[in-house]
Amino acid sequence: MKFPNRREIPINIKNENLFHDRRYQLRSFHTSSISYVYGDMRTLVTICARGGSKGIPGKNVRLLNGIPLIGYAIRHAQAFAAKTGADIVLSTDSEQIRAAAESFGLSSEYRRPPELATDGAGKIAAMRHVLEYQEQRMGQPYDLLLDLDATSPMRTVADLEAGLRILLDDPKALNLYSVNHARRNPYFNMVEREKDGYYHLSKKPQKPVLSRQTAPVVYELNASFYFFRREFFRQSWTSAYSDRALVYLMPHPCFDLDEPVDFDFLEFLIQERRLGFDL
Repeated sequence: MKFPNRREIPINIKNENLFHDRRYQLRSFHTSSISYVYGDMRTLVTICARGGSKGIPGKNVRLLNGIPLIGYAIRHAQAFAAKTGADIVLSTDSEQIRAAAESFGLSSEYRRPPELATDGAGKIAAMRHVLEYQEQRMGQPYDLLLDLDATSPMRTVADLEAGLRILLDDPKALNLYSVNHARRNPYFNMVEREKDGYYHLSKKPQKPVLSRQTAPVVYELNASFYFFRREFFRQSWTSAYSDRALVYLMPHPCFDLDEPVDFDFLEFLIQERRLGFDL
């Protein structure tokens, strides 16, 4: 799926912030409801969805409120691309997933290699492979990669735009991932087994933490979306935990779907309109 590489939206401009980043300049315009970022940057949106899920067979095409799960990621990718001129590519080894994606208007010639579709294969390696494939196919490099996880659909285009702004506002940052406030805290109520066979706090604070409210703030990854600068993939990172990572704190519930009950719970939230936003 190919979209224009540049889109200018001259509406209701209230103020203008200029960002500088090495080879290009970006201008970000704030409106009363949404932020539009455009420029000479090229962005690739990846949707990585392999077949063969062990926890929930057929998870990526399982119906969630009447829609195949991968359809939510495709809709978000298409909405983001319509505003930013991004390209979208599907990375899968499954013909069933490919067919479901095509029903939402996303077709791709790319086939994920078998060695990148196993339980032990890292997602960063899968992203790097499809990124390099797409760059060779298009004949030019991308500046950014946005990965949308099919199994963590609770996001909005506004989340993506806000996360992008955080990354672009820090030219030194390599990547950004979405998080929520953690429900447990390693300084207060998480333990692990140590060599002596006994269990201790996972992280030992300098002073005793006697309540959750006084514990250092920690976050948990919700796996919903990740932004990467191209430089991230030129380095040897094998996970998203680079030495220059940023986070986007979701202002609403977000969790990935690992168990069948997660589907039931999210479907209940959607049908009862308890999410606070339209999915």
